[in-house]
Amino acid sequence: MSDKNTNSMKTIGVFFGSKSTEHDISVITGQFVLSGLRKLGYKTVPVYITKTGEWMIDESLGKLTSFTDANKDPAKQESFKHYVLDMEESRGKLVFRKKGFAGKTLSIDIAFPTLHGPHGEDGTMQGLFELCDVPYVGCGVPASAIAMDKVCTKQICGAHNFPITQYVYFYKTDWEKNKKKCVEEITKKLHFPLFVKPVHLGSSIGITKVKNQKGDDLTHAIDVAFFYDDKVLIEEGVEQVMDLTCCIIGNYELQASVLQESVFASDLFDFNEKYLKEGGAQLGNSKSGVVIPARLDEKITKKIQDMAQGVFKALGCTGISRVDFLLNTKTHELFVAEVNPLPGTLYHHLWKASGMEFEELLETVIRLALEMHEKKKSLTYTFSSNVLTSLHSAKLAIKKGAE
Repeated sequence: MSDKNTNSMKTIGVFFGSKSTEHDISVITGQFVLSGLRKLGYKTVPVYITKTGEWMIDESLGKLTSFTDANKDPAKQESFKHYVLDMEESRGKLVFRKKGFAGKTLSIDIAFPTLHGPHGEDGTMQGLFELCDVPYVGCGVPASAIAMDKVCTKQICGAHNFPITQYVYFYKTDWEKNKKKCVEEITKKLHFPLFVKPVHLGSSIGITKVKNQKGDDLTHAIDVAFFYDDKVLIEEGVEQVMDLTCCIIGNYELQASVLQESVFASDLFDFNEKYLKEGGAQLGNSKSGVVIPARLDEKITKKIQDMAQGVFKALGCTGISRVDFLLNTKTHELFVAEVNPLPGTLYHHLWKASGMEFEELLETVIRLALEMHEKKKSLTYTFSSNVLTSLHSAKLAIKKGAE
């Protein structure tokens, strides 16, 4: 039996939703992945996490219509809430048990997180999968946590000499304690225009461009960012900018996609242009917001692809990730912008342009997940020592000496 057929016998749990401002985008990614896996013959279990953190399982949650019809809000369907994760049985698999006497169980062999933002893409769910010893698609715990923190990403990139824009950051406690001091540090270290960003969010939510120091625009932008996060990044903007994206797939042998150039009319590639205008450029539905391949010569394209792979390795990414760049078209300066450890809809449109159809993309990330899981199983997690018995003997000796 081929590996593909063997894997097709496994049950894949697709996790989507969650307590995140990117909840709705996660639902779309989840439905997209579920549909693709079914076409490949996989048995799937849709695991929907509501905006309040409740976990739900039901076959109907694998249909987008369950979420697009306001009258069918799944969060209000009590029958979907009757499964709980059985941590005692979840060893090498995830076991969900239906509440009640002798309730039936559902087992998941491979976890496929399609969660975006906090409570899912940031290492939290990945940690659960690790504890249960379950193979899962995408980056591991450290890489997910680092990539979802824009400041940590900049610090890692800076340490590896990848070009980054100048920046400062603050925690909410710093801001509340002394706003004036924070603003003074910003204006002293950075040049306008500036971008103010919640550190742990994606989809351009909570991001503001501040063009100059006049008025209260900077203070207001920081207040907005702190509404969504307790850590805020302020970085210098890049003028004459070309916004570029390169996707990377692999664990040790990496493959870079062709480059995407994002074209936007406003000051930034905002949520509206990414997901709403003409069906959403980032969802692969709109052609007006993107140019694939990017309008660059072969030399700079290769440079960006190589750098994307370097950033992927530096952060310890595995499976699949997206690396964004900013190019000053006037000075030709290139900067690493950020890393997305789980691209929305897996950025299937960019992989398709790179010659990889969605079905192949799904098979590849599943294979990579199983590969990483087997690699981890080869490691030793125990160490025999006589520390505890020696400690016991030492205590007995001390007690005897005291007598």
